[in-house]
Amino acid sequence: MKRVKVSLGARSYDILIGDGLLSNSGVIIKKLDIGTDAVVITNKTLERAYGKTLKRSLNRSGISVKFEILPDSEKAKSPHILLRVLNRIAVYDRNRSIFIIALGGGVVGDLAGFAAAVYKRGIPYAQIPTTLLAHVDSSVGGKTAIDLFAAKNLAGAFYQPRVVISDINVLMSLSPRQVRSGLAEIIKYGVIKDRALFVYLERNYRKAIDLDKKTIAHLVMRSIRIKARLVEEDELDRKGKRIILNFGHTIGHAIETAASYSNKYSHGEAIAIGMCAAADIAFRLNLIKKNDAERIESLIKKCGLPTKVEDLNFNKIYEAHLRDKKFARNRNRFVLPYAVGNARVVEAVPDRVVTEAVKKRLVN
Repeated sequence: MKRVKVSLGARSYDILIGDGLLSNSGVIIKKLDIGTDAVVITNKTLERAYGKTLKRSLNRSGISVKFEILPDSEKAKSPHILLRVLNRIAVYDRNRSIFIIALGGGVVGDLAGFAAAVYKRGIPYAQIPTTLLAHVDSSVGGKTAIDLFAAKNLAGAFYQPRVVISDINVLMSLSPRQVRSGLAEIIKYGVIKDRALFVYLERNYRKAIDLDKKTIAHLVMRSIRIKARLVEEDELDRKGKRIILNFGHTIGHAIETAASYSNKYSHGEAIAIGMCAAADIAFRLNLIKKNDAERIESLIKKCGLPTKVEDLNFNKIYEAHLRDKKFARNRNRFVLPYAVGNARVVEAVPDRVVTEAVKKRLVN
């Protein structure tokens, strides 16, 4: 087992990375002394796959378990589902010492974390990610949220988990689409902060797609270290450092919103297109060399991710991007690559440039 510490004073926690950690989760959580009654928020597929193992481990450590099942889609991140979960927890919470476990991908983690943040003004929670994307990104950093009709992740809170249990073994059963979606976020880390990681993925993308355990473990560890350091520097996203983690997300989130959070585009697929659009914008502004912009798009294609949008209306994407949380003082803000391994925040990008870059990503 390897350990990455996120140092945030009283809110510090460990990310534990290893093979087979799920079966030892009870011992890990018991040592934290965060409660005796776990509400495990997950979906039906994951409950069937991992519920027995998790429950057995927790029970052996004297922790009771109640499963709360969510719909298996982005639409689970809705005000309606959140209130349903909170009401069920409230009914269950009688003479108990409640804490929450998020067992799942980004959708589960976002909603479970937000529920933990607002129930009784905050109760402890643990993250047990089950997708590659959640391992390398959404389970770390304390961003919790639900979606509103107007845009993605508009209602949320910064609320750190007490531990992240990253079991590499659970990734071995992922579908090819889920693997590709996670690779999008790893590409992001390479572009914004780590040229060596980008090069490693260029050389080993086939092994990653085929779920070679050594390759996946290396990618997970390297990505988590990058995010942990950025979170330490700018936990609440107020210093302009953590914002670079949103490379590709401005247009990517707009695509998800325009698609009504359907299964048409996974989060990683939408972010892949968003990264291509951001590279286009950077090239049009003479911030990045053509070779580097093409290299980013080439790796995205090699990893089996889309670079263009099909069957979505430009106006819907454009309108959704205007509600991006990164915009400030009535000025847009984009995370743009200057080279592989170097990204910066750019304000007031001309509307014409944004429009041209987005339209380039539409299939005619």
